[in-house]
Amino acid sequence: MKVGVSTYSLFQALKSGELDIIGVIDWIADQGGEHVEISPLGYDLAGNFELADVIREKAQSRGIEISNYAIGANFLTDSEEAYEQEIERVKGEVDLAARLGVQRMRHDVARSEDLSIRNFNIEIERMAEACRQIADYALPYGITTSVENHGYFVQQSERVQALIQAVDRPNFRTTLDVGNFMCVDENPVAAVKNNIPFASMVHVKDFYLRPSYQNPGKGWFQTLHGNHLRGAIVGHGDIDMREVLRVIKSSGYDGYISVEFEGMEECKTGTLLGLQNIKRLWEDIG
Repeated sequence: MKVGVSTYSLFQALKSGELDIIGVIDWIADQGGEHVEISPLGYDLAGNFELADVIREKAQSRGIEISNYAIGANFLTDSEEAYEQEIERVKGEVDLAARLGVQRMRHDVARSEDLSIRNFNIEIERMAEACRQIADYALPYGITTSVENHGYFVQQSERVQALIQAVDRPNFRTTLDVGNFMCVDENPVAAVKNNIPFASMVHVKDFYLRPSYQNPGKGWFQTLHGNHLRGAIVGHGDIDMREVLRVIKSSGYDGYISVEFEGMEECKTGTLLGLQNIKRLWEDIG
């Protein structure tokens, strides 16, 4: 098991200009992170193969691995032409992932205003066919593609499983975010138990949770069924993080774990404490 950090966690510092992506890699290495996950928010990477080379070489020089490349995508388009264009765009991102030297790449699959299971069942084959084509394109590179449980439409553990099974490719799995299940009011421990066998990558994120009738105000967002969430430092929130990590460890998962911090605290402090807490809890579990 290798614990590292998604660059998404340092978005505040990237957005303010305090750090650039090279500075982020240096910071992660300085804090004892064993890998960096490239999630290009706060910097532009699409089509920029020169920057991909710089990132790869920087990570190598600091002795940390690049674990995953995470991008957005939406295959529920208004036309067949747009659908094919989106598939081709994501294939181009696979080329960039290969340039980074990664063996894992997460891409989104859909955004929809109709979040019903009926609509999911209508759209699943369209989503699956796009994912098949991309996974097949990624296979010669030795890249495993994946869907993350986020975005509400493909977020519940069973919907993620249904998509993986519909795609039916050995190199298509899930980037499992232990916190994101809360966005659709699913218990994180139960959901992680459901999906850890399908995980190519694990994100560890924490949230504070308040019920729908206790609106805390600014800084919180609503779940699918109207409860309230706010990002927390890993280990400080309302997720039973010790039990989540016990489930992951007992499953035999021995891959990359990425800290994802999106709380209100200063991002470097929040990320570092989360990194330390994961390492401490993992060792304590035994």
